[in-house]
Amino acid sequence: MDDEEDPIVEEIPVFLSKNLQDSLYLFQYPTKTELPNHDESVIINCCVKPFTQEVKVDFALNIDSKHYDRFKGEQFAMAADGKNTFGAGPTKGGERPTYKRGIMDKQAYTSTRSLTDISKYIVGIYTDKEVHLSPLTSIVQLRPALNHFDKEDKRKKAEQKAQNDDVDDDEVLQQVTVKFARDKGAAAKKTKEERGTYDSFVQRIVDEPWCETYWHARGTPTAELERQKLYATNHQSNLSLTLNPRDYLQKLLPYDENVQQVDESSVLPVYNRAMLKTMPLLDQLRVLLRDARMLSFGDVLEILAEQADPHVTPDKVLALLPQVGILLNGNWVPKSEVVFPEKMLSHANGVTAEQMIRARDYILYRFSRTACLYRTQVMAATQLPPAETYDVLRTVAKVNSTKRWELLLPPDKEFEQKHPELVQRQELHWRASEQYYNEMDWAKETKRVRKRSTRKSESQSATSMPPPATTAAAAEA
Repeated sequence: MDDEEDPIVEEIPVFLSKNLQDSLYLFQYPTKTELPNHDESVIINCCVKPFTQEVKVDFALNIDSKHYDRFKGEQFAMAADGKNTFGAGPTKGGERPTYKRGIMDKQAYTSTRSLTDISKYIVGIYTDKEVHLSPLTSIVQLRPALNHFDKEDKRKKAEQKAQNDDVDDDEVLQQVTVKFARDKGAAAKKTKEERGTYDSFVQRIVDEPWCETYWHARGTPTAELERQKLYATNHQSNLSLTLNPRDYLQKLLPYDENVQQVDESSVLPVYNRAMLKTMPLLDQLRVLLRDARMLSFGDVLEILAEQADPHVTPDKVLALLPQVGILLNGNWVPKSEVVFPEKMLSHANGVTAEQMIRARDYILYRFSRTACLYRTQVMAATQLPPAETYDVLRTVAKVNSTKRWELLLPPDKEFEQKHPELVQRQELHWRASEQYYNEMDWAKETKRVRKRSTRKSESQSATSMPPPATTAAAAEA
C-alpha cells in the first residue's frame, strides 16, 4: 500500500509496566448494571486467598434506608447465627457471628475466576500521548454470596441430628452386607490416583486461610500511589525494535504447537481499497458481490466509481456482471461458486462446498418464485444441518418480523424494465433447472406422504381383519 493513500497520522509510543504484574486483579460484577458503581460504597471487610486467587468483599448495607426491611434483616441474622448476636464475640469454637449487630447489615461478594489463561489480557492507560500497559494477575467475577442460608441449613441439620441421637439411644441391630473388592488392575489404580490428586487440590483450596487486607477507596493517597505503578518508569528504547520484521513477529507471536492450523482453502481472502484498484474489473465485481451479498446495479456503479475506477462505463459492467453474478428480482447476487469456493468446508459440521452450492442455488430459485421462505422448508429440501442452512440463507436473505426469510433488498423493477433481455436470459436459466429443484421438493413431499400412507394402511388392515374363528363356528351351528 502506498503511504500517500494511507498516511501515518500519529505515532504513539507504547511502554510496558511490570510494577503490579503479581498483584493486579481485574474485578467484574456480572450481576450489576453499568449505572451504579462502588466508588461511594462502604467496605466492611476484604479478604484474599493468594494461592487460589480468590477474593471476598463485604459491602455495607444502608439499614436506615426507607427501602430496607429491618424485620427481614433481623430474621436473616437470626437464621444465620441461631440467636441474637448483637454485641456478641466469637463462640467457643472460634467461629465469628455472621452479623455482629443482630441484623443483616452487609452483603458479601465472593469471586470466581472467569478465565484460566489471562496471558492475552492487559490493562492500558493512555496519557500524555503515551500508552502504558500492565499485565494482569487474574480476572475474577464477584457475585453475591448467600452464606447465611448455608449456615442456617447446617445449623438445622446439626440440631435435628442431636435430637435424633437423644431419641435413639438404644442400640438397634442392623443387617450388615459384606463385599470383597476385586483388584481392577492398573487402570483402576491410575483413576484412583488421579481422583486423589483432584481431591487433594480441592481440599487445599478449602484449607487455604483467608488473608485480611485493607480496602483503599478511589481518591485516597494510598490508592493514587498504587495507580502510579501502572505507568512505566523506564523509558529506554527496547532492543526488540532493532530486530528485523520476521524475528520481531516471531518474538511477538511465538509458535505454539497446540494451536490448530487453519486450512488456507477454507478462508476467504480480504481485500482493501488499494488492492481493489489493482485488480481487473471482473475480479472487482466478484469481490464486491461476495462482500455485499446483494447489490443493485446503481450501487455497483457507485462503489466502482468511488473505490476503484471513476471512468468505468455501465455497458462494460453489464457485460461482465453475468459471469460472476445472478440477476434476482432486479438486483445482483454473487454466484454460489463465488460464495463457496472449491475445497471449502463449513465451519460447523464440515459440509462440502458442493453441497452448500447446491443448497444456495435451490434458495435462489425459490426466491425467484416466492417472496419468503421458511428455514425448515429449506432444511427438508436440501438435507443440510441447521447451522449450514442458516449460513446459506444469510448470504442472500434476512429474517423479517414474521420469522420468515426474505431477500436483503426489495425488487428493482426499474432495472428489469430497462434490461428485459437480461431478465429473459435469467428466466430461461431458471426454467432449464426447474425440474431439478422441483424434484428436491418432490422428494421431501414423498417422504411425508409415505409416512401417512403407512399409518393409513395399518389402520385399514386393522379394521378389515376377519372375525374370530369362534364367531364363525357359532354362526355355522
